[in-house]
Amino acid sequence: MRRMFWLIAVLLSSVCYAQTPRLPQSASGEEILKKVDLNMFSENKIIESRMVIHGERGSRTVETKSWQRSTRETFSEFLAPARDKGTKMLKLQDMLWTYSPSTDRIILISGHMLRQSVMGSDLSYEDMMEDPHLPNLYSAKVSSEETVVGRSCWVLDLTAKKEDIAYNSRKAWIDKTRYVLLKENLYAKSGKLLKTMEVREVTEIQNHWIAKSILYKDVLKEGGGTEFFVDSVILDATIPEYLFSKAALKK
Repeated sequence: MRRMFWLIAVLLSSVCYAQTPRLPQSASGEEILKKVDLNMFSENKIIESRMVIHGERGSRTVETKSWQRSTRETFSEFLAPARDKGTKMLKLQDMLWTYSPSTDRIILISGHMLRQSVMGSDLSYEDMMEDPHLPNLYSAKVSSEETVVGRSCWVLDLTAKKEDIAYNSRKAWIDKTRYVLLKENLYAKSGKLLKTMEVREVTEIQNHWIAKSILYKDVLKEGGGTEFFVDSVILDATIPEYLFSKAALKK
């Protein structure tokens, strides 16, 4: 939806990590963050994925197919379960629309609606709309080094450059050799922990590192978090132009 739909959009943007030369051990936080940002993004991609939402009353699975162009345009469609099939979402730059076949209505998501949960998951629409390029939003410094899921990582402290931002600070664990964001904590201005993210599986496809399994958790909510599984990825895909228009939502 960085980086569901931001999962599907933060995630669609952050699912791929290209192999690049390593930075020196003494690299600064800014250098590391720029390298992560550079490696995170590829051009057009098509992703089929599953969200498993572990709520208070049980778990449910949502299947989605998404088409992404650059990092700011995403068209997504729910494939399952049956009650959500045909629901669509379109993100163009700073605008977000949803379409429900049950009501046959297109709705612009804005204002207070952006704080709502996406499909009852641990992510909000606000998460989805955030700029996926972290260097645009945060300054960074290396605070320590740790091992995460057997990988040697830099630990970065990120501080917001702007006031109007969902998370005032972040702590990020960056794989030193693959520049993959393996773990992240998101904080409010007060310093209170709001959300966490953990990458549980990474694999290599088409000379890119793919985050195949990710757990998101809103620590202010009950439940076991939201798992995101990538089932298939097509990189540098050919995507029809019409998908990135409001008219495509009703097709």
